[in-house]
Amino acid sequence: MPADPTERRVTVTGPPRRSRRTSGYYRPRTEIDEQTTLGHTYVRSLMRSQLRVALVVFAVLVLLVGPLPLVFAAAPEARRLEGLVLGFCLYAPLILLARWYVRRAERNEEDFVRLVEDR
Repeated sequence: MPADPTERRVTVTGPPRRSRRTSGYYRPRTEIDEQTTLGHTYVRSLMRSQLRVALVVFAVLVLLVGPLPLVFAAAPEARRLEGLVLGFCLYAPLILLARWYVRRAERNEEDFVRLVEDR
């Protein structure tokens, strides 16, 4: 005699649970969230790399813009030169420097995320 179709057995499944590995396995994201010494070291390494990039950009900017008042003071009769240098010759290097800074800062952040991902 066939079984009653209303008395079917139902299996309930869910996503597999992750087993916690305790031997030699750590999660950097957890270390950062819990503000442990290791997490502090991770964040500090990101801050150092971002600071290094910012200091390089600042040094190039100082070397690029810093001598301009001295150049203009050395040639006071060249007023048209000042406008030309400030108006046209300075913007291209500044834009390139800004683009390099943004790309490098984003690359630092991507490297940091890759470092602390669980995968």
